[in-house]
Amino acid sequence: MATHQRIVDDSYKTPIQTHLNYKDKTAVVTGGARGIGLALARQVAELGGNVAVLDYLSQPDDEFDELEKTFGIKARFYQTDVTKKESLEQSFAEVVAEFGRIDGCVTAAGIVYDAPFLGDSWENVIRAQMVNVVGTYFSAQLAARQMEAQGTGGSIVMIASICAHQTLPTQHVSSYSASKGAVKSLGHALAVELGPKNIRVNTISPGYIYTAMIEGVMERFPSLAALMRDDPPLGRIGNRADIKGAVAYYLSDASSYVTGNDILVTGGLHVGRSNPPTMTK
Repeated sequence: MATHQRIVDDSYKTPIQTHLNYKDKTAVVTGGARGIGLALARQVAELGGNVAVLDYLSQPDDEFDELEKTFGIKARFYQTDVTKKESLEQSFAEVVAEFGRIDGCVTAAGIVYDAPFLGDSWENVIRAQMVNVVGTYFSAQLAARQMEAQGTGGSIVMIASICAHQTLPTQHVSSYSASKGAVKSLGHALAVELGPKNIRVNTISPGYIYTAMIEGVMERFPSLAALMRDDPPLGRIGNRADIKGAVAYYLSDASSYVTGNDILVTGGLHVGRSNPPTMTK
Protein backbone atom coordinates (compact mmCIF):
# COMPACT_ATOMS: atom_id res chain seq x y z
CA MET A 1 0.00 0.00 0.00
CA ALA A 2 1.33 3.41 -0.94
CA THR A 3 2.16 5.65 1.96
CA HIS A 4 1.99 9.43 2.09
CA GLN A 5 5.38 11.06 1.77
CA ARG A 6 5.69 14.10 3.98
CA ILE A 7 6.47 17.30 2.12
CA VAL A 8 9.07 19.57 3.68
CA ASP A 9 8.08 23.13 2.87
CA ASP A 10 10.27 25.99 4.05
CA SER A 11 9.05 28.43 1.39
CA TYR A 12 7.16 30.44 4.00
CA LYS A 13 10.52 31.58 5.36
CA THR A 14 11.28 33.52 2.20
CA PRO A 15 10.83 37.26 2.95
CA ILE A 16 7.79 38.78 1.25
CA GLN A 17 10.07 41.44 -0.24
CA THR A 18 11.76 38.69 -2.23
CA HIS A 19 8.45 37.54 -3.68
CA LEU A 20 7.58 41.12 -4.68
CA ASN A 21 10.89 41.71 -6.46
CA TYR A 22 10.34 42.11 -10.21
CA LYS A 23 13.97 42.77 -11.18
CA ASP A 24 15.00 41.64 -14.69
CA LYS A 25 11.38 41.02 -15.64
CA THR A 26 9.29 42.91 -18.19
CA ALA A 27 5.61 43.80 -18.10
CA VAL A 28 3.42 45.22 -20.84
CA VAL A 29 0.79 47.76 -19.75
CA THR A 30 -1.92 48.70 -22.24
CA GLY A 31 -3.56 52.08 -21.74
CA GLY A 32 -0.50 53.10 -19.74
CA ALA A 33 0.06 56.61 -21.12
CA ARG A 34 -1.96 58.31 -18.40
CA GLY A 35 -4.42 57.78 -15.57
CA ILE A 36 -4.72 54.39 -13.93
CA GLY A 37 -2.58 52.70 -16.58
CA LEU A 38 0.34 55.04 -15.98
CA ALA A 39 0.12 54.44 -12.22
CA LEU A 40 0.31 50.71 -12.87
CA ALA A 41 3.30 51.16 -15.19
CA ARG A 42 4.98 53.04 -12.36
CA GLN A 43 4.17 50.15 -10.03
CA VAL A 44 6.10 47.79 -12.29
CA ALA A 45 9.07 50.17 -12.22
CA GLU A 46 8.87 50.48 -8.43
CA LEU A 47 9.15 46.70 -8.17
CA GLY A 48 12.32 46.85 -10.27
CA GLY A 49 10.80 45.64 -13.53
CA ASN A 50 11.08 46.98 -17.05
CA VAL A 51 7.88 48.30 -18.55
CA ALA A 52 6.48 48.60 -22.07
CA VAL A 53 3.50 50.93 -22.37
CA LEU A 54 1.03 50.61 -25.24
CA ASP A 55 -1.51 53.37 -25.76
CA TYR A 56 -3.70 54.98 -28.41
CA LEU A 57 -2.32 58.42 -27.51
CA SER A 58 0.59 59.79 -29.53
CA GLN A 59 2.71 60.23 -26.41
CA PRO A 60 2.47 59.51 -22.68
CA ASP A 61 2.23 62.02 -19.86
CA ASP A 62 5.53 63.60 -18.83
CA GLU A 63 5.64 61.40 -15.72
CA PHE A 64 6.40 58.39 -17.91
CA ASP A 65 9.76 59.89 -18.90
CA GLU A 66 10.83 59.92 -15.24
CA LEU A 67 10.54 56.17 -14.76
CA GLU A 68 13.92 55.19 -16.19
CA LYS A 69 16.04 57.67 -14.25
CA THR A 70 14.02 57.38 -11.04
CA PHE A 71 13.98 53.58 -10.82
CA GLY A 72 16.91 52.53 -13.04
CA ILE A 73 14.77 50.38 -15.31
CA LYS A 74 14.00 50.36 -19.02
CA ALA A 75 10.73 51.97 -20.09
CA ARG A 76 9.47 52.26 -23.65
CA PHE A 77 6.30 53.68 -25.21
CA TYR A 78 4.53 52.27 -28.27
CA GLN A 79 1.63 54.10 -29.87
CA THR A 80 -0.91 51.33 -30.38
CA ASP A 81 -4.54 50.87 -31.28
CA VAL A 82 -5.60 47.75 -29.36
CA THR A 83 -8.61 47.35 -31.67
CA LYS A 84 -6.41 46.99 -34.77
CA LYS A 85 -4.79 43.60 -35.37
CA GLU A 86 -1.77 44.94 -37.26
CA SER A 87 -1.07 47.71 -34.74
CA LEU A 88 -1.30 45.42 -31.72
CA GLU A 89 0.78 42.62 -33.26
CA GLN A 90 3.47 45.06 -34.39
CA SER A 91 3.76 46.62 -30.95
CA PHE A 92 4.10 43.25 -29.21
CA ALA A 93 6.73 42.21 -31.75
CA GLU A 94 8.65 45.43 -31.05
CA VAL A 95 8.40 44.83 -27.30
CA VAL A 96 9.91 41.36 -27.66
CA ALA A 97 12.64 42.68 -29.94
CA GLU A 98 13.50 45.46 -27.47
CA PHE A 99 13.15 43.60 -24.15
CA GLY A 100 13.62 39.98 -25.19
CA ARG A 101 10.79 38.68 -23.02
CA ILE A 102 7.35 39.35 -21.53
CA ASP A 103 6.72 38.22 -17.96
CA GLY A 104 3.57 40.16 -17.19
CA CYS A 105 0.75 41.93 -18.97
CA VAL A 106 -1.70 44.43 -17.52
CA THR A 107 -4.65 45.25 -19.76
CA ALA A 108 -5.72 48.70 -18.56
CA ALA A 109 -6.85 50.16 -21.90
CA GLY A 110 -10.53 50.98 -21.63
CA ILE A 111 -13.25 53.52 -22.42
CA VAL A 112 -16.67 54.29 -21.00
CA TYR A 113 -19.72 56.05 -22.42
CA ASP A 114 -22.46 57.38 -20.16
CA ALA A 115 -25.67 57.07 -22.16
CA PRO A 116 -29.18 55.73 -21.44
CA PHE A 117 -29.65 52.24 -22.87
CA LEU A 118 -32.65 53.21 -25.02
CA GLY A 119 -30.71 56.06 -26.59
CA ASP A 120 -27.25 54.56 -26.84
CA SER A 121 -25.66 54.56 -30.29
CA TRP A 122 -24.41 51.64 -32.35
CA GLU A 123 -21.04 53.36 -32.78
CA ASN A 124 -20.44 53.91 -29.06
CA VAL A 125 -21.47 50.40 -28.06
CA ILE A 126 -19.28 48.77 -30.71
CA ARG A 127 -16.33 51.00 -29.79
CA ALA A 128 -16.65 50.12 -26.10
CA GLN A 129 -16.68 46.39 -26.82
CA MET A 130 -13.77 46.67 -29.25
CA VAL A 131 -11.51 48.52 -26.82
CA ASN A 132 -12.56 46.88 -23.56
CA VAL A 133 -13.19 43.31 -24.70
CA VAL A 134 -11.46 42.66 -28.02
CA GLY A 135 -8.43 44.76 -27.09
CA THR A 136 -8.11 42.93 -23.78
CA TYR A 137 -8.61 39.52 -25.39
CA PHE A 138 -5.89 39.87 -28.00
CA SER A 139 -3.45 41.72 -25.76
CA ALA A 140 -3.69 38.79 -23.36
CA GLN A 141 -3.36 36.33 -26.24
CA LEU A 142 -0.18 37.93 -27.61
CA ALA A 143 1.35 38.13 -24.15
CA ALA A 144 0.48 34.50 -23.39
CA ARG A 145 1.95 33.30 -26.69
CA GLN A 146 5.26 34.93 -25.81
CA MET A 147 5.18 33.54 -22.27
CA GLU A 148 4.56 30.06 -23.65
CA ALA A 149 7.39 30.43 -26.16
CA GLN A 150 9.75 31.44 -23.35
CA GLY A 151 8.66 28.49 -21.25
CA THR A 152 8.78 30.67 -18.15
CA GLY A 153 5.12 31.18 -17.42
CA GLY A 154 3.87 34.59 -16.43
CA SER A 155 1.02 36.68 -15.07
CA ILE A 156 -1.78 38.47 -16.89
CA VAL A 157 -3.80 41.06 -15.01
CA MET A 158 -6.97 42.41 -16.60
CA ILE A 159 -8.75 45.49 -15.33
CA ALA A 160 -12.48 44.81 -14.96
CA SER A 161 -14.79 47.03 -12.88
CA ILE A 162 -17.30 47.08 -10.07
CA CYS A 163 -19.78 47.32 -12.97
CA ALA A 164 -18.99 43.65 -13.64
CA HIS A 165 -20.57 42.89 -10.25
CA GLN A 166 -23.41 45.37 -9.83
CA THR A 167 -25.11 48.35 -11.39
CA LEU A 168 -24.46 51.96 -10.44
CA PRO A 169 -27.93 53.58 -10.35
CA THR A 170 -26.53 57.08 -10.77
CA GLN A 171 -24.89 56.33 -14.14
CA HIS A 172 -26.00 54.99 -17.51
CA VAL A 173 -23.12 52.68 -18.41
CA SER A 174 -24.79 49.54 -19.77
CA SER A 175 -22.30 49.08 -22.63
CA TYR A 176 -19.39 49.52 -20.23
CA SER A 177 -20.95 47.09 -17.74
CA ALA A 178 -21.41 44.50 -20.48
CA SER A 179 -17.79 44.86 -21.56
CA LYS A 180 -16.35 44.62 -18.06
CA GLY A 181 -18.53 41.63 -17.26
CA ALA A 182 -16.97 39.99 -20.29
CA VAL A 183 -13.46 40.82 -19.03
CA LYS A 184 -14.15 39.28 -15.63
CA SER A 185 -15.59 36.14 -17.23
CA LEU A 186 -12.65 35.97 -19.63
CA GLY A 187 -10.31 35.93 -16.66
CA HIS A 188 -11.95 32.75 -15.36
CA ALA A 189 -11.77 31.01 -18.74
CA LEU A 190 -8.14 31.90 -19.39
CA ALA A 191 -7.07 30.90 -15.89
CA VAL A 192 -8.25 27.36 -16.58
CA GLU A 193 -6.88 27.15 -20.11
CA LEU A 194 -3.49 28.74 -19.41
CA GLY A 195 -2.90 27.28 -15.96
CA PRO A 196 -1.10 24.17 -17.29
CA LYS A 197 1.35 26.54 -19.02
CA ASN A 198 2.07 28.23 -15.67
CA ILE A 199 0.42 31.42 -16.90
CA ARG A 200 -1.77 32.95 -14.22
CA VAL A 201 -4.74 35.18 -15.16
CA ASN A 202 -6.54 37.41 -12.67
CA THR A 203 -8.75 40.48 -12.73
CA ILE A 204 -9.16 43.63 -10.66
CA SER A 205 -12.51 45.40 -10.28
CA PRO A 206 -12.06 49.04 -9.25
CA GLY A 207 -14.86 51.25 -8.01
CA TYR A 208 -14.75 55.05 -8.17
CA ILE A 209 -11.11 55.98 -8.82
CA TYR A 210 -9.94 59.59 -9.03
CA THR A 211 -8.08 60.52 -12.22
CA ALA A 212 -7.72 63.70 -14.28
CA MET A 213 -10.56 62.49 -16.50
CA ILE A 214 -12.82 61.83 -13.50
CA GLU A 215 -11.91 65.25 -12.10
CA GLY A 216 -13.46 66.87 -15.16
CA VAL A 217 -16.65 64.83 -14.71
CA MET A 218 -16.84 65.74 -11.03
CA GLU A 219 -16.46 69.44 -11.84
CA ARG A 220 -19.31 69.31 -14.36
CA PHE A 221 -21.62 67.23 -12.17
CA PRO A 222 -21.31 68.20 -8.47
CA SER A 223 -24.07 65.79 -7.41
CA LEU A 224 -22.19 62.87 -9.00
CA ALA A 225 -18.98 64.06 -7.33
CA ALA A 226 -20.73 63.93 -3.97
CA LEU A 227 -21.88 60.37 -4.63
CA MET A 228 -18.36 59.27 -5.59
CA ARG A 229 -17.03 60.70 -2.33
CA ASP A 230 -19.85 59.64 0.00
CA ASP A 231 -21.24 56.34 -1.32
CA PRO A 232 -18.28 54.03 -0.50
CA PRO A 233 -18.44 52.88 3.14
CA LEU A 234 -14.85 54.07 3.59
CA GLY A 235 -16.13 57.57 2.90
CA ARG A 236 -13.89 58.65 0.05
CA ILE A 237 -13.24 58.22 -3.62
CA GLY A 238 -10.40 55.86 -4.46
CA ASN A 239 -7.11 56.95 -5.92
CA ARG A 240 -4.68 55.28 -8.30
CA ALA A 241 -2.42 54.16 -5.46
CA ASP A 242 -5.26 52.01 -4.14
CA ILE A 243 -5.00 49.76 -7.22
CA LYS A 244 -1.21 49.50 -7.29
CA GLY A 245 -1.01 47.03 -4.41
CA ALA A 246 -3.39 44.60 -6.09
CA VAL A 247 -1.38 44.73 -9.32
CA ALA A 248 1.91 44.26 -7.47
CA TYR A 249 0.45 41.18 -5.78
CA TYR A 250 -0.89 39.66 -8.99
CA LEU A 251 2.18 40.32 -11.14
CA SER A 252 4.69 39.08 -8.61
CA ASP A 253 5.48 35.71 -7.08
CA ALA A 254 3.56 36.79 -3.98
CA SER A 255 0.49 35.39 -5.77
CA SER A 256 2.18 32.37 -7.35
CA TYR A 257 -0.74 30.09 -6.35
CA VAL A 258 -3.51 32.52 -7.30
CA THR A 259 -5.30 32.41 -10.65
CA GLY A 260 -8.87 32.98 -11.84
CA ASN A 261 -9.35 35.47 -9.02
CA ASP A 262 -10.89 38.95 -8.88
CA ILE A 263 -9.97 41.66 -6.38
CA LEU A 264 -12.56 44.37 -5.74
CA VAL A 265 -10.98 47.75 -4.98
CA THR A 266 -14.09 49.78 -4.18
CA GLY A 267 -13.87 51.20 -0.68
CA GLY A 268 -16.54 48.68 0.27
CA LEU A 269 -19.05 49.89 -2.32
CA HIS A 270 -19.62 46.30 -3.47
CA VAL A 271 -20.74 45.36 0.05
CA GLY A 272 -23.19 48.19 0.50
CA ARG A 273 -23.62 51.90 0.03
CA SER A 274 -23.03 54.06 3.08
CA ASN A 275 -25.54 56.58 1.72
CA PRO A 276 -28.06 54.58 -0.36
CA PRO A 277 -30.16 56.59 -2.80
CA THR A 278 -33.63 57.53 -1.60
CA MET A 279 -36.44 55.79 -3.47
CA THR A 280 -39.23 58.13 -4.48
CA LYS A 281 -42.57 57.52 -6.12
